[in-house]
Amino acid sequence: MKEKEFINIIKNITKSDVIGDDCAHLKDFGIVISQDNLVEDVHFSMKFTDAYKLGYKSAMVNISDIAASGAEPCYMTIGLSLPDNIDSEFVENFYKGIKDAVKGIEIIGGDITGSDKIFISIAIIGKTKDRKISSRKNAKKGYKIIVSGTHGSSAAGLKELFEGKTNEFTEKHLIPKAKVEFSKYIAKNIKTDYAMMDTSDGLMDALLQIAEQSNVLLDVDFNKIPYDNGLEKFDNYKDLILYGGEDYELVACVPQDFYVPNSFEIGKITKGKGVKIDGEFVKNAEKKLFNHFKEQK
Repeated sequence: MKEKEFINIIKNITKSDVIGDDCAHLKDFGIVISQDNLVEDVHFSMKFTDAYKLGYKSAMVNISDIAASGAEPCYMTIGLSLPDNIDSEFVENFYKGIKDAVKGIEIIGGDITGSDKIFISIAIIGKTKDRKISSRKNAKKGYKIIVSGTHGSSAAGLKELFEGKTNEFTEKHLIPKAKVEFSKYIAKNIKTDYAMMDTSDGLMDALLQIAEQSNVLLDVDFNKIPYDNGLEKFDNYKDLILYGGEDYELVACVPQDFYVPNSFEIGKITKGKGVKIDGEFVKNAEKKLFNHFKEQK
């Protein structure tokens, strides 16, 4: 997958020890920082959304990164590049969507330029005070694996949009909800190191990354993964659940005796390395993983 290959190149050149999680944790300043880009016809298509929903989702996907770290999202900057055919009404509705998504987060600036397509770049700063920050490297043998909610619905929604349909799945895709309260509970109550990651690139991607960076084996029971039963109408519904991106749920690896309200336990961490689903090692997953470089048409 190109994205991971490019990230490894960047890490090798910069020698940065903070690259690798959803956010950069700057301990000296007590903050985390995250930045994401959204590109028209790669991450979204205006055939399927509108300015308000685009603004809302653009904010939520970035808030989700802060939630994955366990920090409190506080400040946001927005870079917006727009083609000549975009009018003031689009900008107004886009920022209304942003505003409804961010709630207590303060928008403190950004940049606006011209471009051939719509290009959105958002950076968020989160506070770490009174919270324990996660890392993908912190999963440990004996921990349980929990998730915050259902998987596969957003990927199903994208399929439905391509077929011209509008339903609960398409809304999941266009109007995601970052799991801020789930994150807050863990970060403010846990005493030990823990791993947490959002499932923006799919549940399997998160499991594989935690397994690799923590050097552990994540043993998952597929039947324990929550999903909307309506997914079973799709022939490949299990792939949607495991590999479909943009659900923006959280997966966390925490001690067995640590209780998290409204969580779903889907497996445990054991000796070894990699990911098992129902006792079988996951192999050659790269071809199925969510691809940010794939164009939406």
